[in-house]
Amino acid sequence: MADQTALSIVIPCYQSGAALDALVADLAALRIEGGHEIVLVNDGSQDDTAARCRALVRSVGVPVTFVDLARNFGEHNAVMAGLRVARGAHVITMDDDGQNPPVEVEKLYNYARGNDADVVYTYYAEKQHAFWRNLGSRLTNRVADFLLDKPKGLYLSSFRCMNAFLVEQICRYDGPYPYIDGLLFQVTQNAARMQVTHQRRREGRSAYTLRRLLHVWLSMLLNFSVVPLRVSSAIGLVFSVVGFLGTMAVVVDALVNDEPRGWASLMCALFTFSGVQLLTVGVLGEYVGRMYITTNRRPQSVIREIVRSDAVGGSPS
Repeated sequence: MADQTALSIVIPCYQSGAALDALVADLAALRIEGGHEIVLVNDGSQDDTAARCRALVRSVGVPVTFVDLARNFGEHNAVMAGLRVARGAHVITMDDDGQNPPVEVEKLYNYARGNDADVVYTYYAEKQHAFWRNLGSRLTNRVADFLLDKPKGLYLSSFRCMNAFLVEQICRYDGPYPYIDGLLFQVTQNAARMQVTHQRRREGRSAYTLRRLLHVWLSMLLNFSVVPLRVSSAIGLVFSVVGFLGTMAVVVDALVNDEPRGWASLMCALFTFSGVQLLTVGVLGEYVGRMYITTNRRPQSVIREIVRSDAVGGSPS
């Protein structure tokens, strides 16, 4: 591409107006050989995030692209929208909270450029998140080791650097439930990792609630793996064997004893089997529901506006 730059930095923004000015100013001050651009994606924020992004397009001394989504679609959907307008030979994705120091962006880019990996993930010696958030991240990575075809022990961080080939491939996915890491490992296993520092949040508090974390888990579980179906089948098989053995025990007990016994155990077994059946039906229903929504072409995101500043000091377009 004639207008391709060396590095694009994609930042999904949600309720982050207070922290954006300092973050973007620090990123703009980086000296990247070949030039860099910043892509800001407003994911339906209710504060002044959109207004601040528009102001940054006009005032920042590097090319800035502002993508305004029509409503809140979620972090991974917003990242996909940003990747589609990014023009870098390498693309770094990062959060809007300022917990990844901009100096680490330059280190990550230089490491990726000198490495033949398609994607470089970062990991932290110590994360400055709340306990429940760190616990959720560890659980997500353990589950990903089991579900996704990824190198073992690779920490899945939202602060990552991809080459243009990988970005082009994952952007072919237009389903309503994207999970970036699942898409990456459908294309490649050529991944590397690099340790970086993690700072405390500059402003405000995280908008990543337990509900949003559960949504990400469901996307990973149900959109990029059939393991839940296999687990359901295995559980069903185990309980069928247990049920058969229990039936044989009941028959023997009825032949040996004059009166039938075990009403309490029977009710426990009934509740257990009913619970397993409902769980299995629920998993199947979630798969079918997502297939139905995807077939009906629910949009991955809806872009209200794209504002781009293509040159240093240039006017928005």
